[in-house]
Amino acid sequence: MKTIGQIARIACAVAVLSAAVSITAQAQDAPPPGDAANGKRVYLADGCFTCHGRVGQGGAFNGPAPRLAQTIMPFDGFKGQIRNPVNDMPAFSSANLSDQDIADIFAFVRSLPGPRSAKDIAILNN
Repeated sequence: MKTIGQIARIACAVAVLSAAVSITAQAQDAPPPGDAANGKRVYLADGCFTCHGRVGQGGAFNGPAPRLAQTIMPFDGFKGQIRNPVNDMPAFSSANLSDQDIADIFAFVRSLPGPRSAKDIAILNN
């Protein structure tokens, strides 16, 4: 009988640990809270729009710049690209752009409307 009780306790402990790991993983996936209004202000003030467009549509100022509106990039990747960018994008250290500013910009670009479907553009449906 002791064996069944020990197995039950071990199973319970494993279930509790699994739930804790799952909750921690979900918390890490969630971006930090950001203020989209301040994100818009920082996005425009720091010149992000120069390459990525005023509504995050992307562009080709100095080569192709990706679309940021409705980005599916996780926050950690977004922040990593700002801190240690690839290609021609300038790096923004924490002295230039705080983590909260990055979270605000992330909230702003996530709030932007993505590209419209061709079905929604009248001239393309004639």
